[in-house]
Amino acid sequence: MSLAVALLLFLGAALAGRRFLSGYPARPAGARYLGGRELATVAAVASATYPKGGAVEPSGLEAGIPLYVDRFVAAQPPRMRFLMRCLFALVEHATLVFPAPGAGGRRRFSSLAPAQQVAVLDGWCRSRLYPRRLVFTSLRAILTMGYFADPAVLRELGLAPRAIPRTVCEADMLWPKIGERPESIAVTARDVVPATAAAPVVPLGPHGELHPAYAAPSPGALAAPLPARPAEATS
Repeated sequence: MSLAVALLLFLGAALAGRRFLSGYPARPAGARYLGGRELATVAAVASATYPKGGAVEPSGLEAGIPLYVDRFVAAQPPRMRFLMRCLFALVEHATLVFPAPGAGGRRRFSSLAPAQQVAVLDGWCRSRLYPRRLVFTSLRAILTMGYFADPAVLRELGLAPRAIPRTVCEADMLWPKIGERPESIAVTARDVVPATAAAPVVPLGPHGELHPAYAAPSPGALAAPLPARPAEATS
């Protein structure tokens, strides 16, 4: 092997390593399975799909999509986990073949400008190639599940579950919670509310009291955005 060929191979390996491995933020707190590179891609897609100030609040990052996707992928069988990780890598680096419009359009997806990211996703969505549209549909399905799993989103859409008031009855003294032993039953006969004393059952309506988990957001309820991504040189 000549010196020129060796230098070209070394330069190619260095450029590939820079693109595929370097410049990514550390994995955010709470993530357990996906790496920082994959979560950066998910966060970028979430921001482009559900931006701040969009038709529905909160944004994709405020809804905690990256950490939801991390948990969702971890819960899949090994083969499905592998395919999902390949999906994120494909979207991240397919800009080499399907570049975004404008300067630096061949940079990896998570390093593109927001408008370029939207344009890239629109290209996947509207492509004449069925495999590209299938990639977009698969990615959108995963992120949509994460977005609509957020209590704040369900409140905004009026889909949050309503609170169902309940009283203690005799059956509560017989059965423990799922997965716990009978000794864990804390209800006694003194806690049982007679049927004659129970409040009348009111049908659930669209303006009733929300379930406590959905009633009001707390300052720490929304997942914090991922750290800012460093700028990447044009590929």
